[in-house]
Order: sequence, then C-alpha cells, then structure tokens
Amino acid sequence: MKDPDPTDPRLLRLSPEDNVFAAARPIEAGETILIASQRATVTERIPTGFKVAARAIRAGGKILKWGAPIGSATRDIAAGEIVHVHNMKSDYLPTYTFEEGHSYVRH
Repeated sequence: MKDPDPTDPRLLRLSPEDNVFAAARPIEAGETILIASQRATVTERIPTGFKVAARAIRAGGKILKWGAPIGSATRDIAAGEIVHVHNMKSDYLPTYTFEEGHSYVRH
C-alpha cells in the first residue's frame, strides 16, 4: 500500500505528536525534501541528528520532540527548515550561543 503522505526517508518523526523530525543523515543546502507530499528546498545544511520543522511553526509556538515540548520558536519557522538555537529557545534551560569574539551569550 502506498503511503498517503510520503516524507523523505532521511527524516524521522520520533513521536506522532512531534512538529519536528530528526535528520537521519546530513541533508545539503539546496536539496529538495518531501514532507507529507509537499516539496521544500533546504536553505542550509542539516547535520545528522538535527531537528527539521515538519510543518510551519509560528513564533512563540511550542517545539515538540518525543511527544513533549522542548522549547519555543523565537521566530516563524518554515516547513523543512532546520530548528536550532538560532530560531528556538529552551523553555526549561538557558540557551547559549557562541558569538563573535569567542564568548557565550545567554538568551
């Protein structure tokens, strides 16, 4: 039987409630991926294990992985876009990023 909503086999949904996938393999910038029968072009390299939006997530929306909220979107995130510290924050732990000048900044 054919999958009614095929998704790229490099993307793993860890729980049915999740709005992100985990990348099973690296996906290069410029590649086209299929998410629930919809095509999306990857705008930046997605390393193995990183999160990928399964659908559009509005700013302030919860990021769900393993069926549990792990943080909130800090801006609108498009389906197929990498989800990481540049567009999400933890709701439970401080988020740190490495800024120019070699110092960590808490968000």
